[in-house]
Amino acid sequence: MSDIIKLLPDSIANQIAAGEVIQRPASVLKELLENSIDAQATEISIMIKDAGKTLIQIIDNGKGMSETDARMCFERHATSKIKSAADLFKINTMGFRGEAMASIASIAHVEMISKTAINELGTKIVIKGSKVEKQESCSANQGTNIQVKNLFFNVPARRKFLKSDPTELKHLNDEFIRIALAHPEIQFYFYHNEVEQYHLVSGNLRQRIVSIFGKTYNEKLVPVEEATDWIVIDGYAGKPEASKRTKGEQFIFVNKRFIKSNYLNHAIKSAYEELIPKDNYPLFVLFIKLDPEKIDINVHPTKQEIKFEEERLIYNYIKVAVRHAIGRYTLTPVIDFEEIPQSTFERNIASSNTFSGFDQKQSFSSLGGSKVAKPDASNWQSVYDGLQNNSSQSDGEEAITISSKMSGDLDFDEMSESKKKPSQIQKSYILSQIKSGLIIIDQQAAHERILFEKNLNLSNSSSENVQQQLFSETIELDSANAEILKSLLEQINAMGFGIEDFGGNSFIVRSLPHGFDVSQGVKQSLESMIQMYLEDMDFSDVMEENLSRSIAIKTSLKRGTSLGLEEMQDLIDQLFACQSPYRSPSGRKCFITIELDDIKKRFTD
Repeated sequence: MSDIIKLLPDSIANQIAAGEVIQRPASVLKELLENSIDAQATEISIMIKDAGKTLIQIIDNGKGMSETDARMCFERHATSKIKSAADLFKINTMGFRGEAMASIASIAHVEMISKTAINELGTKIVIKGSKVEKQESCSANQGTNIQVKNLFFNVPARRKFLKSDPTELKHLNDEFIRIALAHPEIQFYFYHNEVEQYHLVSGNLRQRIVSIFGKTYNEKLVPVEEATDWIVIDGYAGKPEASKRTKGEQFIFVNKRFIKSNYLNHAIKSAYEELIPKDNYPLFVLFIKLDPEKIDINVHPTKQEIKFEEERLIYNYIKVAVRHAIGRYTLTPVIDFEEIPQSTFERNIASSNTFSGFDQKQSFSSLGGSKVAKPDASNWQSVYDGLQNNSSQSDGEEAITISSKMSGDLDFDEMSESKKKPSQIQKSYILSQIKSGLIIIDQQAAHERILFEKNLNLSNSSSENVQQQLFSETIELDSANAEILKSLLEQINAMGFGIEDFGGNSFIVRSLPHGFDVSQGVKQSLESMIQMYLEDMDFSDVMEENLSRSIAIKTSLKRGTSLGLEEMQDLIDQLFACQSPYRSPSGRKCFITIELDDIKKRFTD
């Protein structure tokens, strides 16, 4: 039998490695910026075209490379940062594997010019798909200028699976912000399609946070400063009132490297226990400094997941540091934290902060429900035809089963007017009688379904469903969210918004759909909607459906909203006039039914 195992050519091996290291344009940006930082650059310019698909260019004033190093950096596992196996356990640089440049060169057109301070001329190298096409001397400034063009040009399957430009730009923006926050001492310029997105001057961390997220953040920040011989924790946490309903500005850095850790995120959120609602997320930019030998960052190709030697101890340190910071800067200074028991400390914090936006007293009519022309629901029970094929018995109801035989049984017309009046349970569910027993409607899920189908038909553009702002409001978003909003303006304005592009990253908000939640401010509410839209991007190929779902979820009436009798009846009528009243666009059941036989069994068992 002939031998069948063979070594792969370097070009194929590099493409396989690229699949792990380079997942999208943002991966290229991250690797190149880390190289510039390791080269001790103090000024970095970034030029992006078409969300990185056409061009990613990085220019820095770092140390640069000699002619030999410029060529060697494109070889696999060639690095200046690792000399022995022991170095893997005391890494202080950003990049270290020696895979990034080889991986990038294997799936793109790369042109690099680099020059050191001691050389009179720089070196220019042109590579296409791992093949070096040119290497020559040239005049250049100190530092490195690298252009990555036509990403995945030779891997069309990978290029086809890239997302839309707004989505890829969002990922680029996220990577840039993480690195810019970790290095406030570096000056950054960021351009997309020749339009400046960021101009960040060197400064301290607080200045960098404000420069990126806006001036309003200056008043939201609480400094966190805790240090021991073993660990140093510093940075900023947000005041409780700055929390949001979506995960946004949450950053943890270990030795200036951004990491993802649900475990440490939980530690920070637990420090806000009883201070913010359970479904809100706090703002934080925290830096953890540890002996590099106490962590292992070589566990993931993107270097964003690390292992700690004493993970539980770090959890407790972070929780205490954030809790202490919040208490110290949000309570009156007369409290002595060293002498107050923890339980009293927590109660004092909880009683000293109030939150707005949780007591939702808007009626269904104010949320775009009863103001819409009432649909013809005279024959709404017909929507149950064939329900047996749409119902599921797998949701775990043990004591009460959901009827799968409702066709023809839901008959309001044969009941007296007094019996068919609905009632509300816990300001969250609507209970009503039907011929075969009872029907319980989840008011939030039902309203989401109603709004979702209206949005798909662009029916919310009617003036009855538009809530004019008393005074137009000008808002400014970050560059990524601004690009996304610009791309969606026509669609969202057709759904009841009145938003105009004011140039740059600014917008004028003249009107909003009825019920659009602005309890946290118009800007934050729009950011929350955009975030929901992006989170669903990977699961929906239809932009209109994705956007309609996001707006419906954002504008629906929430649990805890009190409804009047007419409002409940309107919601029922509109739900069963929907094409598909069974589930909300977020996947929850809109209603369940309880058969009379099931009720009888409960009393006889």
